[in-house]
Amino acid sequence: MMDLAVINGLVFIEGGFRKADVGIKDGKFALIAEPGCLPEAERTIDAGGKYVLPGGIDTHVHYRDPGHWERETFEVGTRAAAAGGCTTFFEHPISMPPQWNGEILKNRISICKGEESAANDRHEKGSCVDFCFFGAAGGEHPEAIEPLSHEGIIAYKTFLHEAPEGRDAEFEGLTSANNDQLYRVLEEVKKTGLAVAAHAEDNELVTGFIKRLREQGRQTENIAHCESRPPIVEIEAISKMLKFGKDVGCPIELVHVSTWQAMELAKKAKAEGQPVMVETCPHYLLLDESYVEKYGAYAKCNPALRKKEDVERLWDYVKDGTIDFIGSDHSPFLVSEKEKKDKDGNKDIFLSPSGFPGIDLRLPLMITEGLKRGVSLEKIVELLSVNPAKLFHIFPQKGTISAGADGDLVIVDMNKKVTCHAEDSYSQAKGIMKAYEGWQLDCAVDSTIVRGRVVYENGKVDESASGWGEFVKPVLKK
Repeated sequence: MMDLAVINGLVFIEGGFRKADVGIKDGKFALIAEPGCLPEAERTIDAGGKYVLPGGIDTHVHYRDPGHWERETFEVGTRAAAAGGCTTFFEHPISMPPQWNGEILKNRISICKGEESAANDRHEKGSCVDFCFFGAAGGEHPEAIEPLSHEGIIAYKTFLHEAPEGRDAEFEGLTSANNDQLYRVLEEVKKTGLAVAAHAEDNELVTGFIKRLREQGRQTENIAHCESRPPIVEIEAISKMLKFGKDVGCPIELVHVSTWQAMELAKKAKAEGQPVMVETCPHYLLLDESYVEKYGAYAKCNPALRKKEDVERLWDYVKDGTIDFIGSDHSPFLVSEKEKKDKDGNKDIFLSPSGFPGIDLRLPLMITEGLKRGVSLEKIVELLSVNPAKLFHIFPQKGTISAGADGDLVIVDMNKKVTCHAEDSYSQAKGIMKAYEGWQLDCAVDSTIVRGRVVYENGKVDESASGWGEFVKPVLKK
């Protein structure tokens, strides 16, 4: 007998959709069968007229445990993940402190699991979906980089700029703000066989542009944020990252790429055989700098949003395969942080933190807007699930509906239209979710299933599933 059967759906199997029934037992896919051919199951979900996709894998998430639980916890934030069809998320290292060594990593994992431990001093119940962790790699602790690879991390993360103003503790061991530090980081990561993900913005240019704009009194203007981080900031940093990665022989990931010029550099490097992975985010494909003018700090992100014509051009790189996967860069903050003023009570766009939530919108946004632009649903599934699993060495445990894989599914209703309203989000940071307010979605997540357990259905998260999530480790080829 199966534990769970999902029947009559259009199922994504080996790169395409066909009508099939899916049986899950003991948390794994046990049988993929023709309609009507599954054995009896304890519970059956009829997915007739709906699409059954492998669970979503979000490659770029920033929950805030420990240190800033008031922004968002694993327990609460992963409910938003479940509501968005995400069954596995990759946690990046911005916490207090970031996971630059094994002890810090184990503490974050303990909180994420909801274990009773000294680290979990708030007695959180943990994540309701599965998770992987990036390790921090920076110039402060290069000796800790290689040992961290033995703790099950999926990759490393480094920032090519200094810690943002007032946030030094969140970026300890995470920055490579000069060439010597970056080169050393790449040398250390190369020893591990893992990749290093780079937040690629040129430190000197950003610092200089902000200084000049402040001298001009422009810090009160929302658009000054975009002017402080023009395309050249990213282009220059990505050019350097590609050169250094090639010279050292270290695999690299370019995260949240926002400019077509940088995409061209990455495309050329990939064509030449360099091991490069490329990520972008829904907001770089959908939002332009007019949103920063309208919403100010609530649409502030790094890299900055670009001009409308440049935003549309990024879709070319979705279609041609330059972009490997789409991450949300889910970044929760408090309203008070987004509204931060200077010491005299005046507005200063440079003082508010960058980023906003989006883990629950990644899948419906990409399906809605991708299909409008001629991107097939099969391609979208690859970007949201299959490619992350394969490129980060967790396939075939994740990213596939096939016998023996983890029983992770998202059932999508392509006939249901939804209007985005922040108040409907499960995110703890829904108070800053303004950028997509009123957007029309042409699909909706019907159910989310993690290793055979239904964690979301009919618009509701099963809050008793907190702590169900497991730590997923990569399996590297010897």
